[in-house]
Amino acid sequence: MDKKNIPTRQDIPAQDCWDLTPLFSREQDWETLYTDLENRIPGYEQFKDMLHTSYELFKAGLDFDHDMARDLEKVYTYAHLKNDEDKTNDPADDLFQRAVNLHTRVSDAASFIIPQIQAIPQTTLAVFLKESSIGAYGFYLEKIIRNIPHTRNAEVEQLLAMAGECLAAPRQIFGQLDNADLNFGSLIDPDGKSQPLSHGNFTLLLSHKNRDFRKSVFTQYYEIYARHKHTIAASLCASVKKDLFYARAKHFSHARQAALYKDNIADTVYDNLISSVRENLTPLYAYLDFRKKALKLDELHIYDTYVPIVSNVKFHMPYEEAVTTCIAALAPLGAEYCDILEKGLTRGWVDRYENKGKRSGAYSSGCYDSPPYILMNYEEKSINSLFTLIHEAGHSMHSYYSKKHQPYASHDYTIFVAEVASTLNENLLGQYLLKKYEADPRMKAYILNREIENIRATFFRQTLFAEFENIIHGLAAQNKSLTLETLTGEYKKLLEVYFGDHLVIDEVLGLECLRIPHFYSSFYVYQYATGISAALAISKRIQTLGQTAVTDYLSFLKLGGSQFPIDELRTAGVDMSSPEPILATITYFKQQVNTLETLWNTHLNP
Repeated sequence: MDKKNIPTRQDIPAQDCWDLTPLFSREQDWETLYTDLENRIPGYEQFKDMLHTSYELFKAGLDFDHDMARDLEKVYTYAHLKNDEDKTNDPADDLFQRAVNLHTRVSDAASFIIPQIQAIPQTTLAVFLKESSIGAYGFYLEKIIRNIPHTRNAEVEQLLAMAGECLAAPRQIFGQLDNADLNFGSLIDPDGKSQPLSHGNFTLLLSHKNRDFRKSVFTQYYEIYARHKHTIAASLCASVKKDLFYARAKHFSHARQAALYKDNIADTVYDNLISSVRENLTPLYAYLDFRKKALKLDELHIYDTYVPIVSNVKFHMPYEEAVTTCIAALAPLGAEYCDILEKGLTRGWVDRYENKGKRSGAYSSGCYDSPPYILMNYEEKSINSLFTLIHEAGHSMHSYYSKKHQPYASHDYTIFVAEVASTLNENLLGQYLLKKYEADPRMKAYILNREIENIRATFFRQTLFAEFENIIHGLAAQNKSLTLETLTGEYKKLLEVYFGDHLVIDEVLGLECLRIPHFYSSFYVYQYATGISAALAISKRIQTLGQTAVTDYLSFLKLGGSQFPIDELRTAGVDMSSPEPILATITYFKQQVNTLETLWNTHLNP
C-alpha cells in the first residue's frame, strides 16, 4: 500500500474489508436484535430466588442467561468491529457505546444468577449436576462453585455490574486518545519524500537503514506521548486502581491474585517466568552485543533494534502472496486446517489495510455465531506484517475449532492458551522461511534475525512488561501513589536490568510504559511469554513425533474453554506448571543467536 497518503475508510475496496454480513446482513437487523435484547431483560425476574426450587427452573434459568449472552455477544461484536474500522466515525461510536451500555444493563439484571447458584445447598446442587441434560454446563458450574469464596451477595454483585460501564473509562479514554486524537505528523525520509508517521508504520520506519532517520522517527513518535504524558499516566493509574477495586471487592488481596485465580493458574507460573528470565539474560545481552558489532555502531539504541542486521535485503510481499506463504508454512498441521484457513483469509475474515482512524495493531475477534474476524494493518514491505497475519490466524483457527467442537457454555478459551496457537504459527513460519532460503545466506540470515527478534519481542520484552505490571499493581496494593514519575521511574529501572549496559537507555524510552494498550487488560502480557514457550515446546514435539504431536495439538484446539488452561496444555504434551518450557525457550534463543553469528562470520561479515 502507498504510505504517502493513508486512505479513508471509504477508499478501501470491499474485497479488502472483512465481511460482517454473517453477523448482520444489514444494520437494521442489529437494531432489531438490540431492541429484542432490551425487551428480554425483564425476563430475568422470573428466576430471582427460584433457581433452587427445581431442576426445571434451574436449567431454564441457565438457558435464558446463556441465550441472552450469546445474542449480546453478536450485538457487541458487530458494534466493536464497526467502531474499530474508523474511530472518528460517530455513528459507529454510537453503536459501540450503546452495545457497552446494553452489556452493562444485562450484566446488572443477570448479576443475581451466580450468587444464587452458589447459595444452593450442596446436596441439591449435586442432584442437579447428575441430570443428563446439564452436560453442556458442567465445567461452567464447576468454576462457579470454585469461586464461592470470591463472590459477594446478590446486592453487591449487582452494584459491581452496574459500575462496569464507568469503570471501563480508563481503557476507553486511552483508546480514543491513542487511536483517534494523537497526530504523529510526517517526516522527510532520506530520499526527500514525505512519510506520514502512525502506529501502523512506526515499526516499518524504524527498520530504515539510515540511522539518523530512525532516530528522527523514534524521537518524533515519543515527543507526541511526551506532550500527553500526565494525562496518560493518570489514565493508567486509574486503570490499575480499577483492577485493585475489583480484586478487593471480590476478597482478593491484590489484582494479580484475582487475574490468575479465574484460570486456576498458580502464582509460581508467573513467578517462574520472571525469575527464570531475570537469571538468564546473558543470551539477550550477547545478541545485543552481536547486533551492535554487526551494525558497526559505537553504541546501540532501541531504534537500532528494528533494522535488519543484513542490509540491502528488501522485503516485499503483497497480501495475497502472504496468504499463500502462511498456508505453505502451516502444512504440517494438515490439509483440513490449511483449507479452512485459506478460505477465511481470502473470503471475508480479514480487514486487511490501514485507513484513517482505524484501530492500530492487529487482533482476532468474533463471537460464537460469527467467523473469527482478523483486524490487520497489513504493510507489504514489512515482514512483521507477515508474521502478524499468521499470528492472528492462529487465534482465529483456535476459535474456529473451539466453536465447532464445543457448546456455547464451554467454547470460550482463555488468553493463556490462545497465545499458544498464535505463536506456534509464527514459529512454523520461521522454520518454513529458513528452509526456503537455505541456499541464500543473506536471506537466511535476514529470516533468522527476524526469528530471533520475534522471540526477543514476544518472550523477553513481554516478560519485562509482566514484571512492570507486577510492580505497579503491587504498589497500588500497598496504597502507594502511581504518579508519572513513579510509573516511568519503575519502568526505567527494568530497562536497565533487561538491557544492562548493552543498550543505551534514552531518557524518552521511559515513556514506553504509557503507550502499551495491553496494560489496560491487567496481567495479560505474561501470557505472550508463556505462550511462546508452550508453542516452541509443541513445535519441537511436532518435529520429533510427527502426526502424533499434530493430533495432540488439534485435540488441544478443540477443547475450547472446557478445561483449565494448564490441563488443556497437557493434552498438547506441555507442562507449564514447570519452569522447563521457559528455560527451553531461553536455550532455543541462544542457539538461534549462535547460528546467526556463525552464519554472519562465515558468509556475510564484510
